[in-house]
Amino acid sequence: MQQLIARIFGRLMKSWSWVLIIVLTILIKWASWYPSWVETNYSLKIYPVISRIQRLLFGWLPISIGDLFYAFLIFIVVIKTFRLIKAIVRKKTNRAYWVAGLQQFIFFILFLYVSFNLLWGLNYNRLGIAHQLKLDVKAYSNADLDTLASVIQNRVNYYAAFVQEAQRDSFDRKRTLFASADEAYELASKNFQFLKYNSRSVKPSIYSYLGNYLGFQGYYNPFSGEAQVNTTIPRFLEPFVTTHEIAHQLGYAKENEANFVGFLACRSYESNIFRYSVYFDMYNYTISELFRRDSVLAKSYQEKRHPVLVQDVKEYRAFFRRYANPLQDIIMEGYGEFLKANNQPAGKKSYNEVVAWLIAYYKKYGKDAL
Repeated sequence: MQQLIARIFGRLMKSWSWVLIIVLTILIKWASWYPSWVETNYSLKIYPVISRIQRLLFGWLPISIGDLFYAFLIFIVVIKTFRLIKAIVRKKTNRAYWVAGLQQFIFFILFLYVSFNLLWGLNYNRLGIAHQLKLDVKAYSNADLDTLASVIQNRVNYYAAFVQEAQRDSFDRKRTLFASADEAYELASKNFQFLKYNSRSVKPSIYSYLGNYLGFQGYYNPFSGEAQVNTTIPRFLEPFVTTHEIAHQLGYAKENEANFVGFLACRSYESNIFRYSVYFDMYNYTISELFRRDSVLAKSYQEKRHPVLVQDVKEYRAFFRRYANPLQDIIMEGYGEFLKANNQPAGKKSYNEVVAWLIAYYKKYGKDAL
């Protein structure tokens, strides 16, 4: 009798878990169609509480819990795959086996989808930083791009002249780098209150060296609320990458918006190395877009680069050539599809779209604001 009751209870629990996961999936999809609702109710009310709790729980730990979680997921997938192959080889599979396996797989995917979106992913569907700053982000002309390139090149050349190796060396201690990024957001929040960053949780990625081969400089883990930075990339990239990942923690999920928020943070911080880092990235995005439209004009800007900038561009390109491999192309292609599936139709090119935000920003606040 007890076994029968246990079986009935078990089936009911499975049924309710399926009902719950399906209902949540539908509600999440429904919410994604209403950016205003997401902005007002999720991004500005629910998500800040979730992220603050995550950072309080895991931020103080020296190791990345999120990285360990990913390792655990990979381990489970490997074990499940091994058992499947073993069952196939021993001919122990039947229709019931495959049905049960498919059910488990679908439930697992739906569980990840629901968890991802409830913990952070719904931010892909918010109105975002353009709405908060009332920026008119739209298609821009070649003249707009030329103006931006001129300003950004002047900025990056200016700070290149003041960047010292001792400043770069200070970030070999990642605690110093992350604390400086925290200060950058503290200063930025004085002008932009919505960039207030509490309970820091930025850590070096356990997989930094692997990341060089996979093509990532940093990432945000929505399951633990931690921001991870690949600390083996060239040092002049690290300040901006760190502020970019913190932007994700603040709920700016889209890559173009995280780039722009990172720009606001670095721009607010009176640090030569932070400002050089952000202008280095913004310069690359701007010149890349200019090359697509007017390669002759783009080359004329390149001829006026500061020697430090020229050297860093060489190091930047050499670094990525060193780790280039076919797997990286596959990973990046998959990542591009992930971005498209999350309201970023340009895929990997979404990063470059920060140019439109910069142009809208200087048109509203003037070129001196850049």
